[in-house]
Amino acid sequence: MQQAKKPVSAGAILGWLALSTLAPGAAHLRAGWRKTGLVLLSCYAVLLLALLALWLVNRDELLGLVTQDSWLVSILVLSGVLGVAWCALMVHSFLVLGPRLLPKAVQILVGTTAGLLAVAVVLPFAWVANIAWTSREAIDNIFQPAEVPQAQGEAAVPLPDARPEDPWSGRRRVNILLLGGDAGDNRTGIRTDSMNLASIDVRTGNTVLFSLPRNLEDVRFRPGTPMARHFPDGFRLPPDPGGGRSDLLNSVWEYADAHPEIFGGKRNQGAQVLMDTIGYTLGVDVDWYALVNMWGFARLIDAIGGVTISVEQDVVFGRYNEGLVKAGTRKLDGEDAMWYARSRTFSDDYTRMRRQRCVLGALLEQADPATVLIRFNRIALATKELIRTDIPRSLLRHLVPLALKVKNAEVTSVQFVPPLINTGYPDWDKIRGIAGKALRDSATGTVVAASTAPSAEPSTGPKRQRQRAEQPRRSDPTQALTEGCGAA
Repeated sequence: MQQAKKPVSAGAILGWLALSTLAPGAAHLRAGWRKTGLVLLSCYAVLLLALLALWLVNRDELLGLVTQDSWLVSILVLSGVLGVAWCALMVHSFLVLGPRLLPKAVQILVGTTAGLLAVAVVLPFAWVANIAWTSREAIDNIFQPAEVPQAQGEAAVPLPDARPEDPWSGRRRVNILLLGGDAGDNRTGIRTDSMNLASIDVRTGNTVLFSLPRNLEDVRFRPGTPMARHFPDGFRLPPDPGGGRSDLLNSVWEYADAHPEIFGGKRNQGAQVLMDTIGYTLGVDVDWYALVNMWGFARLIDAIGGVTISVEQDVVFGRYNEGLVKAGTRKLDGEDAMWYARSRTFSDDYTRMRRQRCVLGALLEQADPATVLIRFNRIALATKELIRTDIPRSLLRHLVPLALKVKNAEVTSVQFVPPLINTGYPDWDKIRGIAGKALRDSATGTVVAASTAPSAEPSTGPKRQRQRAEQPRRSDPTQALTEGCGAA
């Protein structure tokens, strides 16, 4: 083994070792191992440049690929191998610098410090391996093997992996039903108190978010389905003993799950029935759904470090009105953000729907990739308890790039609330007409920032929410996602 021709001081040894943690081979060059040092530095530089080029040229596709199990396993193994190799390289760098020429006491001190550096260089690889492991576990827990969506009451069949050349099977738009609900101690089954359909243009990322009220009455089901045969004149049930209603839109999932006899004995039909019903209501086909548990949502907000919201007026919550989200622009923790989006105390369903839209808009703006990466483990753990979905795992590699496209595209919103519609006597043709126009405008990039609420003022948002009309047209219910939410 070659040694340095001139003795190296203790400080110099530590300095060259520290440099070698960032530029492997530097210590070997100092020690006279010129060929080895140049090879190490060259390989390291080529690797860095290749990774940088891959990130800059095809970042979105790369992020999609790392959701695949084979990639996650490869990253896990590669991180372990590189961590051990880097640690061994640090030990070898220490030895070639000639520590034996130092006094005994200094050797011990320098050797201990070098050992700590050798351990320290392993930590980034351990962090990457931990992210890969946590990602794999979370994805396995949330997403299922692909299945062909079937009509109400029919069994699903396996779906082959999406084709890379056309993962959307010819679709111009994908429609994902975003639901919020919980199965609390005081209720049975699942009631979907928040129902939003995100319709995404797969080419541009332009998105329309349709919000439907929980108290929509006389719900109609797609002709020919078991629910349509059971309720030919709409979803109507006798009043509850306490005077409440169990035949509103938010009860469809729960009712379908509770009555398998309607579907020939097949159970757990609630999700498919609600997807089909909302799709029929809006005149679209719903591809997948994601059900968000409300308390899981609060944990997700905490995991990303809170969300900044402009609270227009005090929001009271709690069984005894003991909770309060004060007015003003502030960063809300998970519990406050959840109650801001959920509370109806001294308010109503429609105001709550607007607040939910504001929270979604704030999350879309503020959950940047850097925040997600830094807090990834907490986010992944929260997500495991948060989401129930039928989105096939094989589509994740394509959904991730699409989600990044949405973040920089135009996101508009249509809320079907009074006076736009009458929730007690809905005009179904009008609802489908409004939805169709919003989708056509989104496809052509025609976005009119307007609101049905007279008090709502246009907000200044990012480019995806920019207003394209010089004068807002109050007759058009399509609006920017964060319009009327204040300046966050």
